[in-house]
Amino acid sequence: MTSRRGTAFSAARIAARVAALGKEVSREYNGRRLDVVITLDRGFVFAADLMRNIGTPVVCHFVHEEVRDVEERGHARREVFFGSGPELQGRDVLVVDAVLESGVTQEFLLRRLGESKPRSIRLAVLLDKPARRRVALEPDYFGFRTASNEMWVGYGLAAPNGMGRNFRQLSPAANGMHGKSGRGRKKKARV
Repeated sequence: MTSRRGTAFSAARIAARVAALGKEVSREYNGRRLDVVITLDRGFVFAADLMRNIGTPVVCHFVHEEVRDVEERGHARREVFFGSGPELQGRDVLVVDAVLESGVTQEFLLRRLGESKPRSIRLAVLLDKPARRRVALEPDYFGFRTASNEMWVGYGLAAPNGMGRNFRQLSPAANGMHGKSGRGRKKKARV
């Protein structure tokens, strides 16, 4: 599914797409245990809804990324660190994140988790932004593909000021920060 620039995704549209992804994942694993590794800060709302739509036994693991700006020999660079990962040897693993942009962080996490020799490892994201990719990484499952370079707010994703995660819809930040709760507008009664 592809989105035009600036298009918002309603709560109903997100729910329908996440339900379809859950069925797809369920068919893929066909009753086998699935270890779901969730990136905190961005992926928790999507992961919760996705897992409720997966009809196979699920075990949850959470990872938290820490981003540090490092200066080395006069050059600034950004490094990503993850705490110790779960033991996944011989297991089917699904990494869940909200947005795949450059892919650098997800590729690093997938490699790190792969060191414990899982049976399989796949990636699910809500938003795939392939135009921003810096590594050769594609999600195995995605909710929506978008060409928008904007920051998205709602459905677990926050605006730069930290607000908006609780919105039910998903909107570009410029459109998503007007105090809406995501429950839709009520019409005023005529008197």
